[in-house]
Amino acid sequence: QVQLVESGGGSVQAGGSLRLSCVTSGYTYCMGWFRQAPGKEREGVARIYTGSQNTYYADSVKGRFTISHDNVKKTLYLQMGSLKPEDTAMYYCVARTSGGVCSFQTEYNYWGQGTQVTVSS
Repeated sequence: QVQLVESGGGSVQAGGSLRLSCVTSGYTYCMGWFRQAPGKEREGVARIYTGSQNTYYADSVKGRFTISHDNVKKTLYLQMGSLKPEDTAMYYCVARTSGGVCSFQTEYNYWGQGTQVTVSS
């Protein structure tokens, strides 16, 4: 059983930065962040394979967001910069504990409670 505890959300003006953190309680194969804005479908933002540290990003956040994982602290991070109002959403930390592709939300067996990010113009 893996627990995910997120922190770091908040309100910021457009162009600002925030860093989300997600502390895990056990082994993970891959981790990522999903987000869901009101009235919209949930979408993948970024993911990382905790062993290889390979990362993947949605086109909408490439060059602005950076995902990273500290294997010692067992903590996942999402550094968000040049934030835009359209980044406003609830952000969810996710984890998968066995090998796989890790591309789709259905492949993650653990989810955090979510942390709200609000970007004002």
